[in-house]
Amino acid sequence: MKNIILAFSIISITSLNGCTTFDPYTGDTKTTNTAKGAGIGGGAALVLSYLANKDKSSSERKKRMLRDAGIGAIAGGGVGYYMDTQEAKLRKQLRSSGVSVKRDGDNINLIMPGNITFPSNASDLKSDFYNVLDSVALVLEEYEKTTIVVAGYTDSKGSDAYNQNLSESRAHAVAQYLKNKKVNAVRFETVGFGEKNPIADNNTVEGRSLNRRVELSLLPITQ
Repeated sequence: MKNIILAFSIISITSLNGCTTFDPYTGDTKTTNTAKGAGIGGGAALVLSYLANKDKSSSERKKRMLRDAGIGAIAGGGVGYYMDTQEAKLRKQLRSSGVSVKRDGDNINLIMPGNITFPSNASDLKSDFYNVLDSVALVLEEYEKTTIVVAGYTDSKGSDAYNQNLSESRAHAVAQYLKNKKVNAVRFETVGFGEKNPIADNNTVEGRSLNRRVELSLLPITQ
């Protein structure tokens, strides 16, 4: 296992074959067929790569911004417990919401599928998704010692350029909503991955709906 050390976080990369996900409809924790291959959403690898490849000055600036905002690292060896309690609250808040919660080592991923977040070919949040994001915001505000990477994805319809822009707009829309709910803006990173990393078959309506998604990666601040 190889650790990627970032300026503001030490993130452990764990085997995705052991990923567990939360079924919001049944309340069960389970390993999905998708997780057995690449992890539901598979966004963890892309997010880690994105952060690891940011230039050093950008990472240092992020670290200063977190410090200036009074957001410190998780003390001692308490990372696991801190993320465990945050995960438990998220699971409780998001039960029956349609949002999946996935744990990768000390990181938490929230997978928000397009059928509950955005209309097709749009980046305006559905109004009936506001309450779900309100619940997420309450937990994020309480557990401030994490950075939040908001990543947007699309299905394969349309050009690469169009999908890239749409994925970025969707990520910004979710991040902005959470910022407006008093989650500290300095904690956020937003990125769009376009049609990369599909989690379902783009040849079906249902599959495309799953691929049109936003994922939130919650990464503990450890230094």
